[in-house]
Amino acid sequence: MTDGPTTDPAALDRADPAGEIARAAGAYRNWGRWGEDDRLGTANLITDADRAAAAGLVRRGRAFSLSQRFDGDGPQNGWRRRTNPVHTMLDTGLDAEFGDQGFPHGLGGADDVVAMPLQASTQWDGLGHIFDRGKAWNGRPAGTVVTSEGDQVTGIEHMAAVLTGRGVLLDVGGHLGDGGELPDGFAITAEQLDATIAAQGATAQVRRGDLVLVRTGRLTRARREGWQAYAGGPSAGLSFTTAGWLHEHDVAAVATDTWGFEVRPNEFDVAFQPLHQIAIPNMGLTIGELWDLDELAADCAADGVWEFLLVAAPIPFTGAVGAPVNPIALK
Repeated sequence: MTDGPTTDPAALDRADPAGEIARAAGAYRNWGRWGEDDRLGTANLITDADRAAAAGLVRRGRAFSLSQRFDGDGPQNGWRRRTNPVHTMLDTGLDAEFGDQGFPHGLGGADDVVAMPLQASTQWDGLGHIFDRGKAWNGRPAGTVVTSEGDQVTGIEHMAAVLTGRGVLLDVGGHLGDGGELPDGFAITAEQLDATIAAQGATAQVRRGDLVLVRTGRLTRARREGWQAYAGGPSAGLSFTTAGWLHEHDVAAVATDTWGFEVRPNEFDVAFQPLHQIAIPNMGLTIGELWDLDELAADCAADGVWEFLLVAAPIPFTGAVGAPVNPIALK
């Protein structure tokens, strides 16, 4: 055990997750940093000047969607009550062809509806998604923030315009993995993030206010072998000990190609997503999961440029604690 949080996974007291979480929370907490009424957390770090500069990164006009599909063949398996989207047609071409719609002068149309958990596929975790010992982001009582009516304070709608800026892809799977893929249970450390940056070069340097994407290769394997335990099962991911790295680099938001962002199984004897417990309610860090980074990674490796304009606005469902997103990287 250490007096403060460690950056070495081997030094974690795996039998004392509560103690390690308390030490990290105390060291990396951003409560009050942007005022008592703040709703955005680390997204405040992205300035208008940052967005203008990020727009200047677009040279070729090449656009990459970083979203998985939203359909019934998606990654969810019902665990934690998350299911894949159910898409139902309300009006179809047959209705129009047979004149069943009642429109004049031959007009016909199609309409549809989707029912799904808001975190069924590529998504952002909002600031009301995770609590730490009864406290939500900025030290607010969790019960007054998220009620049966939804997130009354930090609903995802407040993020509708702000998650646009300089994106940086760190392809840790490409740098350290076998065939571009890290094995399940691989805990990515701060040292390995820095090593990946060094290997990728100057355009991979992480700056204040960046949107950082970390590729593990887990989605690549799921595409090849089938979903299996992609949702909720073992996976490479960020180590609990990277909380300090994310805090020290003033990262505005972070996303991965995995279901749960952090390494699974988690790094304690009994734990569930402890890095979430530091990042969201204490740091105010928005987390993205289930992103598709493969095509972008291949392009970055080909041209040696790992930075881009990233436009990643969540659908602004009022009061939601997470939301789907179709992130677009522009190079």
